[in-house]
Order: sequence, then structure tokens, then C-alpha cells
Amino acid sequence: MWSRLLITALTAGLVVPLGGSALGAVEPPPDRIPLPAGFQPEGIAAGPGAVAFLGSRANGAIFRADLRTGKGEVISPATGKPSLGMKVGNKRLFVAGGNSGLGRVYDTRDGALLKTYTLAPSPSFINDVALTRDSAWFTDSTNPALYRVPREKDGEAVKVPLTGDIVYQAGFNANGIATTPDGESLLIIQSNTGKLFKVDPRTGATKTVDLHGEVLSAGDGILRDGRTLYAVQNRLNTVAVIVLSEDGDAGRVITRLTDPRFDVPTTVARSGSRLYLPNARFNTPPAPDTPYDVIAVQP
Repeated sequence: MWSRLLITALTAGLVVPLGGSALGAVEPPPDRIPLPAGFQPEGIAAGPGAVAFLGSRANGAIFRADLRTGKGEVISPATGKPSLGMKVGNKRLFVAGGNSGLGRVYDTRDGALLKTYTLAPSPSFINDVALTRDSAWFTDSTNPALYRVPREKDGEAVKVPLTGDIVYQAGFNANGIATTPDGESLLIIQSNTGKLFKVDPRTGATKTVDLHGEVLSAGDGILRDGRTLYAVQNRLNTVAVIVLSEDGDAGRVITRLTDPRFDVPTTVARSGSRLYLPNARFNTPPAPDTPYDVIAVQP
């Protein structure tokens, strides 16, 4: 009887927060991550672990964020050349260099620049990158070609001209890039037409993906997770969620995600159950003190 009274007395008034414990609540990760003032983000890549890397289109600096705390630091200083789309693989960060015509490779541990590839002469716009088992593939929004570089070892860049259904026009053409669910082909989105294409990486031949009448206007970065493809429609402040066939020949838009905090997001990365999108704020004139951030949403 005494022990029961003692336990009651000790626990009286003790409130356990939802999702926490008697020793204190566990703080959820932040759903907004501030970036350095004037950073002008464009690309994002997540992992390994609860980290994300972001590049500055203004000066090429690389920022590493801790997704658990929302804090971070610049791990590679400004280069004077843009850092746009990026992907992480085996402690290497592959970065598209925009109008510099370059692709760069960094060490994710310390931000050291490991390799610089001259992919295309000017005019060109190296916009995004995807990783396959042995290669990194870069898109060019100005010229109808992809560029392949070795993923693990040093080697030369190889130009793969694009043929078939895709027709380059004025403005931004091939932008975001990913692999098909079966891993046999590539997917690229054409910003100025809103079309999605399947690409044979051996030949560069392209085929229009059947989206059953849907158009991905203002299409930018894309991310595949299994058979689900997330396609960012930047100036629409929207992410189209598409279920693909295994071979990538067809897809169907099943929903679109949006958030009042979106301010022209350009691309998307996934960590855990969350999607992370950098706000490029293209409609806001950039200044040294302009604030920028990354927004987390649940798909």
C-alpha cells in the first residue's frame, strides 16, 4: 500500500509531452532552414545522413546544413562561377556550373574541390546532374546534349548529343534529370515546353514520356523515389507528383504539392520522410542582405 502511495505521489502532476518522454520532449527537426543572406540558392542534394548541401548561383559557394538542427556552414568558398543542380554519391558532391560550362566535384567531408570538368564552351548552361552506377550525367539548357563524367575515378567528359523527340527552342530547355525506375534510362524535363523525356544513355535518343495530357510548365529540378517522380514547377510554386511505369515510358500526375512558404523553389531533395526545397526567390531582386531559406514539407 505504501509503495503504491509513494508512486502516486512521485508521478502526480507529471505530464509527458506528445512525442516526448518524462525526461523532456524530443524536438522535431525544423521545417525551415535559413541560409546566409544574399546566398541565392538553386541546387540541393541530401545525404548521407541528415545533412543537405546547397549551392549559390551568385558566387558558387557550397553550404552544408544539418537537417536536425537547421544550422550549417559554408564548406567551400565562392568561386565566382555558379553552383546549380547537384547530387551526392560516395562522399562526392557533383555540381552543375551554369553558364560557366563546368562540372565540379567536391569532397563532402571538407568541401575540398577534387575535380573540374570543362563540359561545354560558351554559350552553354550546365543546369543539373544525376548519378548512375558509374557515371554523373549533366544537362545543358542551351545545347541539345548531355555530358557524362566518371562517378568514382578521374577521366574525361564525354558529350552525348540528344536526338529524337526533344526539340530545343528559345529559353531554358533540358533542366532536371533523374534515372528511370528500372535504372536503364534517364529522364529529363524541358522547362520551356513542360515535357518529360526518356533518354537512352548509350545513344542520346529521346522519347516523350506519356503523361496522359499533363504539362509540367516551368519544370525545373526532378527527384525520383522508387516509381514516384517529384517535378518542381518553380514559378508555379508547385511540385507535381508523378507515378511512373517501371521503364519510364509513361507516367500519371496523381497530385500536386504546394505550400504558402514556397517562393519560387527550384529543385527538391529527400531526407527521411521529408522533402526539402530551396526558395530561389527569382521574383525578388537579389541584394547582399536578401534572406533565403529551405522549406521542408511532407509529401
